[in-house]
Amino acid sequence: MDIDIVFSGGGVKGFALLGAYEAIEEKGLRWKRLAGTSAGALLAALLAAGYSAREMTRLLEELEMERFLDERASWIPFPVWKWVRLYWHLGVYKGKVFEQWIESALAARGVRTFRDIPPGSLYIVASDVTNGRIVVLPDDLRTYGLDPDSFSVAKAVRMSTSIPYFFEPVRLRGRGGISLIVDGGVLSNFPLFLFDEEKEAKKRPVLGVQLSAKPGEQPKRRISNALDLYEALFATMKEAHDARYISRRHEKNIIFLPVENVLSTDFSIDPEARRHLIEYGRERARQFLRQWAY
Repeated sequence: MDIDIVFSGGGVKGFALLGAYEAIEEKGLRWKRLAGTSAGALLAALLAAGYSAREMTRLLEELEMERFLDERASWIPFPVWKWVRLYWHLGVYKGKVFEQWIESALAARGVRTFRDIPPGSLYIVASDVTNGRIVVLPDDLRTYGLDPDSFSVAKAVRMSTSIPYFFEPVRLRGRGGISLIVDGGVLSNFPLFLFDEEKEAKKRPVLGVQLSAKPGEQPKRRISNALDLYEALFATMKEAHDARYISRRHEKNIIFLPVENVLSTDFSIDPEARRHLIEYGRERARQFLRQWAY
């Protein structure tokens, strides 16, 4: 059966999304449209390029993720340079190695631009902090005077995964000048709204996979210092818009994966921890799909 799938963001926690998709594929469900933010955007792009669950697992499970932490070279002592770099470049890491890896993985399946995938099959969410708006790629590229068909899918994923202050923002040059684009999770970490066809007959079931607990079941955050406050502010910013949108009507179609004790930016996560996340996502999804009344 054909379905539409929406994947949330979550950084390194996204290995659980991969496990969930394994269970979806195992169930015999086929995607027709895909949408995602951040880690979810990466998974959606690989699926759109034709990767199967097993192929993605092989691709990602043993990946040396620490090489994505590409710092700018400098003769200034590191403790000082870190803050100088953050101040001027708006991120600790360039993100170029990550984009090149995505580009290579997609090109291996013949996908470089949005022209190379079926029209209307992939939607990637990013945040334009210059103009203060959600950007849905590829469609919204027209508002910047850019051709969606010739735009790099890898660049779109890189835009959606630009975790503020961690990776440098993507500078999108278009009509009206340069816009700074960051992680889609800043404005919508779970873009279920893209496939919500409440006012018209639904063409097919929509299944969401979200790296958090159900609304109302989120644990309270303990805030005792400035770092805790920053993390709580960013988490609230990511989750508030989508939590308000999700109703009981939507909840029955969402696989919730509340991953704990894993940092979204832990790029040094070891293979065993990755496999644990994949297995966790797979088992949670299997439990959900046994009773999903689609």
